[in-house]
Amino acid sequence: LWRDFNYLMAHSAGKNWCRIDGNKYCRSIPWDNNPELLDAWKEGRTGYPWIDACMIQLKKEGWIHHLGRHAVACFLTRGDLWQSWEEGALHFESHLLDADYALNNFNWLWLSCSGFFYQYFRCYSPVAFQKKNDPSGLYIRKYLPILAKLPDKYIYEPWKAPISVQKEAGIRIGEDYPKPMVDHTPISKANMNRMAAAYDAAKGVPPKKKQKTLKQTKLKF
Repeated sequence: LWRDFNYLMAHSAGKNWCRIDGNKYCRSIPWDNNPELLDAWKEGRTGYPWIDACMIQLKKEGWIHHLGRHAVACFLTRGDLWQSWEEGALHFESHLLDADYALNNFNWLWLSCSGFFYQYFRCYSPVAFQKKNDPSGLYIRKYLPILAKLPDKYIYEPWKAPISVQKEAGIRIGEDYPKPMVDHTPISKANMNRMAAAYDAAKGVPPKKKQKTLKQTKLKF
């Protein structure tokens, strides 16, 4: 059903299905354009092990579990880096073995809250979400072997490991593996306010003098 719906929407949108401009199903969001952030995301150098492991798997194998795809898409766009979904969709299109033009662009519209899904206050945590599924970080250890010797306690947040623990694991955060490029908690909340402003602008609502910080909802399903 969803696949057929995606095909219908792509057909209806025509040649603009893969872009913001001229796409009648896409809400215009003033995304940033930072090549350094985009490249770090593509190459698995964000400093968030789960996100980076997903991107490394994509590069090596051309596939990621659908929840991993959701997380890295949210991270690139509205969640953390505030980069355009167009760039993420192009990267997936060029790397996924199961790439499908209609489905791929629909998912990026959805996950960036640019179209079809508008609950932008529901944000994937690059730490907490996967930790409940894989508390020992076996997935991370497989695709980021440089972190393999870290204790479970720090596998999702290696920057919190004391220097003594890092030495024992044979790694130095900031040198062998990057520190987080953004602080997820404050940046995700700030981005929720940016989304709220963009939605208001689309409705013709005058900008507020002071944006109220929205309560963040952690996804737990």
